[in-house]
Amino acid sequence: MQGEPAENRFDADGIELAYFEWGESGAPVILLVHATGFHARCWDRTVAALPDGYRVIAVDMRGHGRSSKRGPYVWASFARDLTLLVEGLGIEQAIGVGHSMGGHCVTQVAGRRSAVFRRLLLVDPVILDPEIYRGDRYAALSGPEDHPVARRRNRWASWQEMYERFKDRHPFSLWQPAVLADYCRYGLLPAADGDGFELACPPLVEASIYMGSTQTDVYDLIPRVDIPVVVLRAKARDPSEQSLMDFASSPTWAGVAAAFPNGRDVYLPQLTHFIPMQDPALTARFIVDEHALH
Repeated sequence: MQGEPAENRFDADGIELAYFEWGESGAPVILLVHATGFHARCWDRTVAALPDGYRVIAVDMRGHGRSSKRGPYVWASFARDLTLLVEGLGIEQAIGVGHSMGGHCVTQVAGRRSAVFRRLLLVDPVILDPEIYRGDRYAALSGPEDHPVARRRNRWASWQEMYERFKDRHPFSLWQPAVLADYCRYGLLPAADGDGFELACPPLVEASIYMGSTQTDVYDLIPRVDIPVVVLRAKARDPSEQSLMDFASSPTWAGVAAAFPNGRDVYLPQLTHFIPMQDPALTARFIVDEHALH
């Protein structure tokens, strides 16, 4: 699909959600939901690889992109926002696609609103081993300000400066350059004081999202999702690896696909957690064909 998307706004019970739309009204819907700290326009190269004949909607979740920066930043809130959006837009029988947090959220929506999706593509959806949700992986941190993400550089002179800083750094160096450019170009907003640009997902917001990531009932909902589900998983994480922020490998539980009534696991050890950034064409192929082979 080619061309610039239309930019729209939706009021999700006081949270203004920005969303971007390609294609024609009335065509089969593909709903794209991004990862923590990302934004809707990170999907641009995946959308460009899709065939015509679809209506594609990519949303900025709360705290991200051009949507409201207002908590709480727990994943149940993101799922509720997404539910209000799909209901407000009258979306039914869509292909639901979510990367990382986005995959977690479309799963929650599918578990509560059976008519919304006809199938799901969960791209390394950070649905963790069930044992992790029984503890508190962030117990050692007093709050989001102590999370390493809270110390991310927030101020930039331009998106080009951000791109130049990131392009040779792992794992950004593995991304397709056009995807990294989209991440930087649309991932900044004019600074409130008029001096340069700031991240569209502020570092403290991103840290808060990670801190709230274990507050979920996703495993209560998964058995209700009886539509076809494909889970793309990156290289498995070494069990001895304790880093909270190492996304060179997958944080997704290897047993997730088997937990769904109609799930299929696709293991992609040649890729990192950032599958759509490294290979948007492969991601697009799985979106339109649930039986695709890698």
